[in-house]
Amino acid sequence: MWIPTENEKYGVVLASFRGTVQHGLPLEIGDTVQLLEKCEGWYRGFVLKNPNAKGIFPCSYIYLKNAHIKNKGQFETVIPMEDSVITEMTSTLRDWGAMWKRLYVVKSAQHTHKNEGDLFHRLWHVMNEILDLRRQVLVGHLTNDRMRDVKHHITARLDWGNEQLCLDLVPRREFSMVDPDEISVTELFKLMEHRHRKKETPVPASTHHLFVHMKSLMSFSLGEELEVFFHIYDSRENRPLSERFFVRLNKNGVPKSPEKTERQCTLFVDLGSSDLRKDVYIVVHIIRIGRMGAGEKKNLCSVQYRRPFGCAVVSIADLLTADSKDDHLLKVYACNTESEWHQIHESIIRKISSRYNLAGSNTGLAVSLQLLHGDIEQLRREYMVLFTRGVSITKKLGFSDIIMPGDMRNDLYITLEKGEFEKGGKSVARNVEITVYVLDIDGQVMKSYVAAGSGEPGGDEYHSFVLYHNNSPRWAEQIKLPIPVDMFRGSHVRFEFRHCSTKDKGEKKLFGYSFVPLMQEDGRTLPDGTHELIIHKCEENANLQDSARYLKLPFSKANLPGNNQAVKGVKESFWITSFLCSTKLTQNGDMLDLLKWRAHPERINDSLSKLKEIDGSEIVKFLQDTLDTLFGILDESSQRYGLKVFDCLVHIINLLQDSKFQHFKPVMDTYIESHFAGALSYRDLIKVLKWYVDRIIDAEHQDHIQQVLKASEYIFKYIVQSRRLFALATGGQNEEEFRCCVHELFMSIRFFLSQENKGTSPVTQTQCPCVCCNSQAVFLRTFPAVYGELLKIFTVKEVAGFVKETLGSLPATAHAECPLEAVKLQCMAKTVESQLYVNPDSRCTLLPVVLRLLQAHMQEQRDLVMCAHILTSMLSLIRKDDSVTTEPAVSEEVDLIVESLLGLLLQTILEITNRPQPAGTNMRLQFQDVTGEFVACLLALLRQMTDKHYQQLLQAFTSKDDLRDFLLQIFTVFRILIRPEMFPKDWTVMRLVTNNVIITTVLYLSDALRKNFLNEKFDYKVWDSYFYLSVIFINQPCLQLESFSPSKRKKILEKYGDMRVMMGCEIFSMWQNLGEHKLNFIPAMIGPFLEVTLVPQPDLRNVMIPIFHDMMDWEQRRSGNFKQVEAKLIDKLDSLMSEGKGDETYRELFNSIIPLFGPYPSLLKKIERETWRESGISLIATVTRLMERLLDYRDCMKLGEVDGKKIGCTVSLLNFYKTELNKEEMYIRYIHKLYDLHLKAQNYTEASYTLLLYDELLEWSERPLREFLNYPMQSEWQRKEYLHLTIVQNFDRGKCWENGIILCRELADQYDSYYDYRNLSKMRMMEASLYDKIMDQQRLEPEFFRVGFYGKKFPFFLRNKEFVCRGHDYERLEAFQQRMLNEFPHAIAMQHVNQPDQTIYQAEAQYLQIYAVSPIPESQDVLQRDGVPDNIKSFYKVNHIWRFRYDRPFHKGTKDKENEFKSLWVERTTLTLVQSLPGISRWFEVDKRELVEVSPLENAIEVIENKNLQLRTLITQCQSRQMQNINPLTMCLNGVIDAAVNGGLARYQEAFFVKDYVMNHPEDGEKIGRLRELMFEQAHILEYGLAVHEKFVPQDMKPLHKKLVDQFHVMKSSLGIQEFPAYVRASPVHFNGSPRNSCRNSVPNILSLDGARVVARRSPLTYPSVNRYSSSSLSSQASNEVSNITGQSESSDEVFNMQPSPSTSSLSSNHSASPNVTSSAPSSARGSPQLQDKHKHSRENSCLSPRERPVSAIFPTPLDPAQASPNQIGDTILPRSDPNLSAPDKVRPTFSSWSLDSVKEVNNTQFSDTVGKFLSPPVPPRPPYSGSSAKSIRSQSPGPMSRSPQKSSMPPFTPSPTECQSAGLVSNSPVLSGSYSSGISSLSRCSVSEASGTEATAGDHPAHLAATMPNSVSSGSDELIRRENKTPPPYSVYERTNPRRPVPLPHSLSIPPNADPPALPPKPHQIRTSSMKLDQASDSRRADGVPHVPRPRPLPRKVSQL
Repeated sequence: MWIPTENEKYGVVLASFRGTVQHGLPLEIGDTVQLLEKCEGWYRGFVLKNPNAKGIFPCSYIYLKNAHIKNKGQFETVIPMEDSVITEMTSTLRDWGAMWKRLYVVKSAQHTHKNEGDLFHRLWHVMNEILDLRRQVLVGHLTNDRMRDVKHHITARLDWGNEQLCLDLVPRREFSMVDPDEISVTELFKLMEHRHRKKETPVPASTHHLFVHMKSLMSFSLGEELEVFFHIYDSRENRPLSERFFVRLNKNGVPKSPEKTERQCTLFVDLGSSDLRKDVYIVVHIIRIGRMGAGEKKNLCSVQYRRPFGCAVVSIADLLTADSKDDHLLKVYACNTESEWHQIHESIIRKISSRYNLAGSNTGLAVSLQLLHGDIEQLRREYMVLFTRGVSITKKLGFSDIIMPGDMRNDLYITLEKGEFEKGGKSVARNVEITVYVLDIDGQVMKSYVAAGSGEPGGDEYHSFVLYHNNSPRWAEQIKLPIPVDMFRGSHVRFEFRHCSTKDKGEKKLFGYSFVPLMQEDGRTLPDGTHELIIHKCEENANLQDSARYLKLPFSKANLPGNNQAVKGVKESFWITSFLCSTKLTQNGDMLDLLKWRAHPERINDSLSKLKEIDGSEIVKFLQDTLDTLFGILDESSQRYGLKVFDCLVHIINLLQDSKFQHFKPVMDTYIESHFAGALSYRDLIKVLKWYVDRIIDAEHQDHIQQVLKASEYIFKYIVQSRRLFALATGGQNEEEFRCCVHELFMSIRFFLSQENKGTSPVTQTQCPCVCCNSQAVFLRTFPAVYGELLKIFTVKEVAGFVKETLGSLPATAHAECPLEAVKLQCMAKTVESQLYVNPDSRCTLLPVVLRLLQAHMQEQRDLVMCAHILTSMLSLIRKDDSVTTEPAVSEEVDLIVESLLGLLLQTILEITNRPQPAGTNMRLQFQDVTGEFVACLLALLRQMTDKHYQQLLQAFTSKDDLRDFLLQIFTVFRILIRPEMFPKDWTVMRLVTNNVIITTVLYLSDALRKNFLNEKFDYKVWDSYFYLSVIFINQPCLQLESFSPSKRKKILEKYGDMRVMMGCEIFSMWQNLGEHKLNFIPAMIGPFLEVTLVPQPDLRNVMIPIFHDMMDWEQRRSGNFKQVEAKLIDKLDSLMSEGKGDETYRELFNSIIPLFGPYPSLLKKIERETWRESGISLIATVTRLMERLLDYRDCMKLGEVDGKKIGCTVSLLNFYKTELNKEEMYIRYIHKLYDLHLKAQNYTEASYTLLLYDELLEWSERPLREFLNYPMQSEWQRKEYLHLTIVQNFDRGKCWENGIILCRELADQYDSYYDYRNLSKMRMMEASLYDKIMDQQRLEPEFFRVGFYGKKFPFFLRNKEFVCRGHDYERLEAFQQRMLNEFPHAIAMQHVNQPDQTIYQAEAQYLQIYAVSPIPESQDVLQRDGVPDNIKSFYKVNHIWRFRYDRPFHKGTKDKENEFKSLWVERTTLTLVQSLPGISRWFEVDKRELVEVSPLENAIEVIENKNLQLRTLITQCQSRQMQNINPLTMCLNGVIDAAVNGGLARYQEAFFVKDYVMNHPEDGEKIGRLRELMFEQAHILEYGLAVHEKFVPQDMKPLHKKLVDQFHVMKSSLGIQEFPAYVRASPVHFNGSPRNSCRNSVPNILSLDGARVVARRSPLTYPSVNRYSSSSLSSQASNEVSNITGQSESSDEVFNMQPSPSTSSLSSNHSASPNVTSSAPSSARGSPQLQDKHKHSRENSCLSPRERPVSAIFPTPLDPAQASPNQIGDTILPRSDPNLSAPDKVRPTFSSWSLDSVKEVNNTQFSDTVGKFLSPPVPPRPPYSGSSAKSIRSQSPGPMSRSPQKSSMPPFTPSPTECQSAGLVSNSPVLSGSYSSGISSLSRCSVSEASGTEATAGDHPAHLAATMPNSVSSGSDELIRRENKTPPPYSVYERTNPRRPVPLPHSLSIPPNADPPALPPKPHQIRTSSMKLDQASDSRRADGVPHVPRPRPLPRKVSQL
């Protein structure tokens, strides 16, 4: 049976449990579980991190822990009873663990990101360190001190990690986390501020230490032992700052005792901050131990001497920048002259290079140096290893900046300065060595008390170094004598002088000595300074054995009696400098006199007077003795010496205020408590103090009195302690007398304090106002320190009374320059912080005094820092848990503070925050001023307020206006508190407390709002302020719980709940109370409320969304619609969602039928019940669609680079604002966003089109325009001008110069109309430069790709739509496909080109279908015009394209394996876009898709027509000598003729000429006839071509030519042609090679033949397709291809399927445009029989490149379904078995003249609207051909030809099989283009008009020919209808409806109604005419033969419409 657990409530999982049993709960090791029930060895419970999943698990898997239970029962929570640091560590490590893993992912993804990688590793180490420390704490074996250190270490690491991971700052007290509810808000703020400041600005250490580690001396010439001395040297004062550190080195230059680290390492301690400067150096002296001369031979003498070796110097400033221990290699210098050795370091520092040189080129001293900061104890903790391993301490000379009472030191430093010696009968100077001994009072040498420096133990003696042959040696060697204090008396130092001989024996001979006693007879030590000692002669060591003998002699020349001139005159002297650093000995006689006052009572007066002159360090040495002396004198002679003793006491007390001696205050405190014995002193002290206070007002000089007042704290301490001692001794006698004395003293003080500083007397006028004022200030500074002393004797209330009366006596006002005001506040601050104020009894007495002063200052905004400080201290004493029942006094305090200060607090915060901040301030205001403290005070006060307080507060307002002002003020302050910059970003704890207080206060105040400001008393301003506060509150970042970690979110929800929902419910409630006043907030509050609903909190959304229904309803009632609501909703939605707010769930919620809050149904359901439901539902739909687009836009903008997705998304949104919402301003904003995207992506053409949208919204008017986006305030004309110039510049950069010219013209017209000729000139020059660029610069023709986006995972603007995209320069299909897959990395590329089915459309995935398409140009008049350069035509081929074509071959019915062309059909797809390319985007959606099937017969006709066209073109080029190389013609002839031998055309005959086919397809009779006609025509052309070939063929190719002629005859016979038909023979054609006329680009023009006549003939449907190779590349390509192909291919298939490679010299685009012609003729017998199996066609073709895909490779000519003819010319005459084989290379048609033997040349014939038509040899008439079996019936329009203007009459002639017209690029090169995508030329006007989508042009044919075409109808009308019905581009100014101002069509872009533009100049010898559009009447006129006057071509439409 399951029993609820009683004590077993909490545990930790010891081992993982899978939970495989029924109801089992899986557990991971380390999880914490809460236990609910227990049953037979099993627990039931849940894991704390997932409380919703409950289950059972074995008891043995759980380790139980003690826990505290809250809310026992169903909703109980368990808090583990463990150390709070452990709890924090556990939860923090869990949070860090998750973030640490994320850091690893980031580190792996971004290999180069160093910071993340470093943080990952550092965090890992810190986490391991914390886990180790956690184990130590849990084990519990640590001492208290060690536990404290460990916890300190843990919290430091936790704080570091939180800071690095940008987590919250944790408020702590004594290592434990603080619960914000347990302490006052002011205390919380102080804790946070303290921790933040500690983190931000570490306190600079005042004490510094230098760590030195001597490593080695590197030199090649050592061989002797060395002594190295380090010391710190001040070059400014030329004195050492520290004692010396001494290291011995062996002969190898390394330390002698490497195992003893203290001999190699030292710490120079107690350096002050003033010592860390540039002119302080580390100086190293090196002494060698060995022979006298470094070069002497070995074994010359055995005695060793100390001799100078070298010196090194390094500045301490060099170490300041080094964070860690740095190794230094110091250069070692030697002295040039030994006598300069004593100052070598100064020479090196001052760089006097003449005195020193390098000791050796490779001599260097290797040392390690590091500066450490902080006190020595701190270093011992931080650098434990350093101290445990061993390090010597090298002390500073003298005391450190701060002297500590416990310091014990007694060091005497003696520096051997110099000596003056006589030669002593020698011929050369002596080599002097000094030996130093210390001898005690008995004359015995003291052992181990002579130290050369730290690092080595002291010795018995010290030997100086020897200077060679120097009688005036200078050593400057410092030695240390650490003699104990008790051995100082009677001791002396003896210096023995010896001459060191350099002879063989090398003996050291004594020749004199000096000595100096260490203490004088009166007890004073040897004074500091330089002493000149007498050198006594002595040559025997024995004479020095008895020191008593020479101690009687004089030791110093300064101490000689005046009559001893004999000794004074001796030349020999020795100088030393002594310096004593002792805490026990003194050199001061006055000090000794005072301490020995009983021995000399007569000197007491002098001694007391001289005390002030004694150095402070001497006084503090003997502080207790001095104080005992003073009080001893006072007890014995108070009348005589009372005043002087008091003054001395004041001097000593004030001495301890000095920072150097402040640490001795505890010594004095200890003295007062434990050693002070002056039980009667209080009377004298009170009396003298009162005497001074009474004389303050009259005193002229107040300096001394101020010193007395300054010392009043300790004087009161002595008074109180003295009285206590007296009371203790006497049983409390004279109590009343004492109280009277104190009261009188305080009366004097109050009187002195009450004096206002108004100078009345002449004497004091010069002093006032400041003299007395200063004295008052001095007293007030020390007064609060007296409270604690008074409390030892008086009761709390008595002391509070003293304080209240004393502080109350202060003058109310003071002068501005008087310091008293600030000091008053300081005094109050100390009072509030004192123990006295903490007591509630005294607090009620003192509070009114404090509040009165605060009120005065805060009203005047003075001393706000101090006011905040006082207020903080006051409110910190009021605890959160103090309830009114237990602490009624607290409630009264809160009442008092609220009444006095609440309004002032609000006003102060407002004034401070509105103050302008100085430039460059950071966002944390509270660390620069007091905002933070005042805010904390306000929050603390509001948190203490209860219902009762709020009622009293609101009742206190006498009028509604006062209440209104208060509410406005508090709401404004709350809005300020919510600002992100109010607190640092990691102060989440403080922010949550703030929000909790705000929402509690708002709930109280909302009642006041409802009661006082509704109905007739309604006040908009207060309600508006309330709503705005609520909205800002909900939206603040620190409440967005979704962005927090689960653990943090859980903590916040447990403590505060979701405050956003609470505030949302309050908003809803208040809104419902408004009634008809809601109209005041429509539409103003729509935006703010919308912002609230965008918060991703479901409950909040459910509460807030019904308000929108309410708004719509009230707006509908008021104005009959809710346009305002709609407009505001849409505007705000855009800005909010672009800021990152809102999500997909919100969109669904807005548009769904999910029930909302409480009784409210869904928004849609509510609206459906209303009378205005239609417009309401429409609004919801619009908003939903807008949200779809905005969400897509935001998601796209998060990506890094600009890609098609971003641009497409922006276009979609821009369209939506324009077409559906008509929001002009938003539309314009997105135009500019799109423009910026295009510029960033370098899409300059698209950028121009985009900016043109805005340009077209403007007019050429002077209307002023406001500042907008980046545009300044300017007129509309100026802005439009600027836009025009910018657009032209971008068109120029995008090489779209034709469009730029149109805008240049428009701008030029404007300048012309204003007579602005300067700018007009510039504009014309710009226009001219654009024309030049068109003619001179190369332009690449882009590829076009159709892209389908299928599946639900695509953004809305792409989902299940198809687009055509303009590729980048040089971008082939493969590259484009890869780019798209990169943009959509999750997309799947579809491997077929069929339309997908519904499963793909509805799939939860992304599918991309991509293939290339061919453009269908609109501007046929330019492309067909004769003589238009290629540079111009290339633009019109790929610009302003609406329609694109794609062909796919397939087999219908049964496939004939013998002849597959019987069933080979073509599926032709034409795509029409919503807007032409290029435009505002690189891609546009497909608007219309048309599908047509082309029959096998029509396909065959197209193939042969195209091949005939190719042959004609090559023949023409060859004849006109455009080809330097005949190989292309040879190749083409060979391919056609050779294939024919193998049965090429026979396949078509087998397929379509057989009886079965003719019988089964009677409707194809005409087409069969047409096919037969084309075959004969091809044979005729081949014969003609062979004739031309024979004329130009080189000698080496004659055999090939002969072979071709033979095979041609075989081919003719296979076709059954013995002779050509009569209609062919009747008009023999003469070829000649000389052109009659030529175009501008040197292409020969057409020549008319005599007797020839023009006849109407339907030409194959053609498309002037694009040649993708520039003329510069053609020569090399063609020659390469011909040389590669000729002689290799056995069939035309093989020849023409070889793909040419673009020439490397080509500058044009080598793109993958689909080839326009592909033969589908059957393969020859010799062709590969496997082809049909190897390359099968199916609908599953993958996204192939144009070279591989069967689509446009086979069926090249783009076809408009409305106009296209089935007749198309193929590339090769041969049937091809495999349609997968790609197209043969196209040839460029060229205009040429044709001739045969003796026939006259015909005159030129001009064709209107047709450029580059050829007249061909006349052929006999053919039967009319009409009809088509295409599935989509299209009209055929014959293109009648006009007569040549050069011949008045011309006999008619039948169309020639060689008639040709150019539509490709006109090549300047005479060589055939080898491009497989060369342009295809049509044979007649008909094909041009049908294929181009433009209207047919009249006047081209004689009238009588129209009758021969019964099946012909005009295609123009059909096209006109299509164009008229076509949806116009959405961005044109023509279609834009603007009710405010109609925009006229700018004339520069429009067609004048009545005036024709000037015609283009005619070509030489030939007038060119242009096409024009005609209506039906025009067509009929043409049919009647009425000649038509040609009209020039119209200008294009507006650029944005093109």
